Amino acid sequence: MNKQELENRLIDFAATIIIVASKFEKNYAGNHLSGQIIRSGTSPALNYGEAQSAESKKDFIHKMGVCLKELRETFVCLKIIEKANLSLDLGNISKAKTEVNELISIFVSSIKTSKNNI
Repeated sequence: MNKQELENRLIDFAATIIIVASKFEKNYAGNHLSGQIIRSGTSPALNYGEAQSAESKKDFIHKMGVCLKELRETFVCLKIIEKANLSLDLGNISKAKTEVNELISIFVSSIKTSKNNI
């Protein structure tokens, strides 16, 4: 997978998260987790853009690590949303969980490769 394909996947994932969050129940928990998952779910695409302009290999690894942390946060948030029944959009939640797992694997591998090439 090249840089552009990964960027496109991150953008598509961010859009899916926004769609999922827009369908949450309108209560305190739904509003809170909606904001939280929008922040963590859109952040990887933005931080990946920053990583592409990293000033050094160490800076690149750091920014990729930020992406990974946000992806993991989003995964946990999706599990909470699912467990608390805050959304009836189970299809998109399942799709998002599958995609975030794949993205986590990609970032773990990329960070490991980058660290080995220092």
